[in-house]
Formats: sequence, C-alpha cells, structure tokens
Amino acid sequence: MKITVFEQNGSGQHKITGMEQYGTGIEINEIISIDESLPEFVDDPEKYITDSFTADLVLDYLTHPDLSHYLVSLCKKKKISVVAAGKKNEDAITPFTCCGLGRYRRLGAYGEQFGFPEYRVELDGNRIAVLEVLRGAPCGATWDIVNRVIGVNIEEAMSLLPREIQYLCTANPGRFDPISGKSPVHHAGYVHRAALKKAIDEARKV
Repeated sequence: MKITVFEQNGSGQHKITGMEQYGTGIEINEIISIDESLPEFVDDPEKYITDSFTADLVLDYLTHPDLSHYLVSLCKKKKISVVAAGKKNEDAITPFTCCGLGRYRRLGAYGEQFGFPEYRVELDGNRIAVLEVLRGAPCGATWDIVNRVIGVNIEEAMSLLPREIQYLCTANPGRFDPISGKSPVHHAGYVHRAALKKAIDEARKV
C-alpha cells in the first residue's frame, strides 16, 4: 500500500517515524512538506499543492485549513481516500485523533494496523504478564509504552498506561472536543485505557 503524506514544518514526522517502525505492508512513497511562512488566508493553494502525486492513501497533516481543504478536494477528484485527523471535512475521514480512527475497509493495510488501539493481554494472577499490540497509534506510542506496563498489577496499569500515553502524545492539547470536553491528549489516554480494559476483560475469560 502506497501512502503519500502532506505536512507543514515537520507536523507529520513523529507519525511517519512510528509508521515506518511499526507498520508492515505499507510504503510511504512520498512526503510533501510545505515549510514556508503562509498568509492567514491562502487564495492560491495550487501554488503549494499540485495534482501530480499518486497514492493509495493520503495522510493530511497540514496545519493550514485552506491547504487541507484544497488537498481533500484534489484527492476526491483523484479518488484517493484521505485521513485528516482533527479536521472537519465531509470528503475525508476525520477522527478526533489519529488513535481514534475506526476500521474502514478502504484504508487497507494502514487501517488494519493504525487507529483505535487494540491489545492482547495475558495475566499472571493480578499482573500484566504479556501485553501485545494488535493495532495502535501511527505515532508509535501504543507500542512504546508496552514494557512500562508489563509486570504491573491491573489496578496500577489502568492508570499508568493512559498517563504514559499522554506524556508521549504530540497532539495539540489546546484543541478541545466540544462534545466530550476532552483535549486530543486526554482522548488519546482514554482510548488506550479503554483498549487495555477490553483486553484484560477478555484475558479473564480464558
């Protein structure tokens, strides 16, 4: 699966590193970086984004709304799916955070591996003996905290894991969801805690 990434001033680098480290069956074939200073309103987005790119999936990490909107319109014409976390656009898939992405069949190998986290847990009494990542955040945080949780008792793990995720989260903490009242950083902690709880509940059934 070939992925093209659009970013501004390194806004996608953390996630690119995570995808390259933990992803399989995907290739980031092009990174288009727009690093120059931009006006508040961009009247000529085609100056910065051409339609020459090709991909199975586009990841939109652009920070300027005019550029992001134009990119999505281009992808619609080219029939390329776009994931644009934290944005509002009916022509793109727009989870609140990258780790809040649900499963979409058209996202292929990327959607199978990245998005709302999923764990597999093995317990040793009241402690986490094994913590395996089945699906996680493209930034890699879902994998990076595993060794910090193994060996910890369940009650402590339920507070430790989301806290460690929040330390690693690079989302803008000032962008609050008007419905839940959570910032992206809090949301990242919440979805990982929910994933851990589900995995623990499943492990207890065995």
